[in-house]
Amino acid sequence: MVKKIILVAVVMFMLSDFSALAQSRGFGIGIILGEPTGLSGKYWTSSYSAFDFGLGYSFVKETRFHAHMDYVFHTQLSSVPENFMLYYGPGARLKLRENADSRFGMRGVVGFVWIPRDVRIDVFLELAPILDLVPATEFSINGGLGLRFFLN
Repeated sequence: MVKKIILVAVVMFMLSDFSALAQSRGFGIGIILGEPTGLSGKYWTSSYSAFDFGLGYSFVKETRFHAHMDYVFHTQLSSVPENFMLYYGPGARLKLRENADSRFGMRGVVGFVWIPRDVRIDVFLELAPILDLVPATEFSINGGLGLRFFLN
């Protein structure tokens, strides 16, 4: 089971085309608390777009592993020196459940991110409606509060 989870995470990462993309803030990794709770990452592809991903556990009803990847666009919300941005975009989600069918579906995300000046972190709050497609159609919502530290 653990090998399958790792394999799915690696495949999702490798399916993304990171070649020849300009980085404005590089790669960040941190935590997200909410539904699900776990690791959060972001890879900037330009100053206004990024790949956003998460790996975590959902503890509602039964324990389940959750992985998602989104391609998000950012819009500046203020002209002050601090960066407050709205972000939104499409993505996909995989949920592996114990004692039940695993699920795969489409996900949309909308959130707010604060990128402090001269500090290599961001703080975000997001909401993500999900439409599971496999094995059956089901609607759900995820959300969370998170913090990421940028490595470069």
